[in-house]
Amino acid sequence: MTTTVSLKKQLHELLPALRRFAISLCGNVADADDLLQSTLERLLSKGIPEQVEIMPWAFKVCRNLWLDEHRARQVREKATQQPELQEATSEAVDTQVSDQLELQDINAALHQLPHEQRTIIALVAVQGLSYREAAAIIGVPTGTIMSRLARARSKLAEVMGLATDAFSHQQSGASS
Repeated sequence: MTTTVSLKKQLHELLPALRRFAISLCGNVADADDLLQSTLERLLSKGIPEQVEIMPWAFKVCRNLWLDEHRARQVREKATQQPELQEATSEAVDTQVSDQLELQDINAALHQLPHEQRTIIALVAVQGLSYREAAAIIGVPTGTIMSRLARARSKLAEVMGLATDAFSHQQSGASS
């Protein structure tokens, strides 16, 4: 087993990549942060087996925790569709299901974007990074980030069937 101090240092270095991975699994920052916390708790409490590289192991733990939660959520959603299991909170369940469907629509639309545009949306819109920070991560000029983001937003609106006329005209100067 790795020493606790060494493990904490390695996890600290791995944290940004692990968080990005959690976001890609969950589709939103709040759930990803919960998943990341659970992953870190599990890694710190159980440790890393000997002769195992920390990065692949951490990603595997994160993925397994996400799968467990995803399966549990599916069971809960299935249970809410059975009238005998529903309580008086059907309005809250309707809102939750509606939110989940909207999130699924957004995720499906995001996956129709080219990788470079999806990455920009993930960095700027999901993780809340500035254009300058996103440019530094990807290794492109800030202007490139701005134009890719404009194209990504326009394409996302188009894919989701949102009104794009006013948006497209507004962004046409930034997409060169």
